[in-house]
Amino acid sequence: MSNFKEQTDHQLITLYEQGNDEAFDVLLERNQQVVFSYILRLTGGNQDQANDIFQETFTKAIVAIRTHQYQQTGKFSAWLMRVAHNLVVDGSRRNHGATPVSDDKADFLYNNLALSENTVEDSFSRKALSTTLNGLIALLPKNQQEIIRLRFVEDLPFKEIAEILGISINTALGRIRYALINLRKLVAEHELQLVG
Repeated sequence: MSNFKEQTDHQLITLYEQGNDEAFDVLLERNQQVVFSYILRLTGGNQDQANDIFQETFTKAIVAIRTHQYQQTGKFSAWLMRVAHNLVVDGSRRNHGATPVSDDKADFLYNNLALSENTVEDSFSRKALSTTLNGLIALLPKNQQEIIRLRFVEDLPFKEIAEILGISINTALGRIRYALINLRKLVAEHELQLVG
């Protein structure tokens, strides 16, 4: 297995296509943490739902690779996250429920919203402010919530965000711009002070 760990994801995929199960074990080990964390955030911390979607994501990966349907363009992890994203969205549509925004990385927007330290210290504890920000993010349209989560919580580059969402980089950039504009408006409406 140590020899496999030196291989790229695409090399491992080729080996797995040829029937080498050990190659898939390395792919799973390499990608499971980031994919599961992403799914857990998308499901609002629901462990059972995240486990189900995680298993379904990798089942789809196995089928796609073994049936030669997986196209080796871009990062494999981005493709996995796109599959997971689609499964969460499909499940959310079936359940007619909203995908909650997680608050485990709650300060992800402080720099981007330029919140003053005095406002944070004087008006809210960090926990209260993060709860407020998460509540405001939940008021954004779904596609803007997604882009905020992918960019600032998952810290993904726009190229990967575009791959995950199946949109162009320009569309991803436009969505983040509008999401931040709308979030600034919501912050102002809720009287959180912004610097500058």
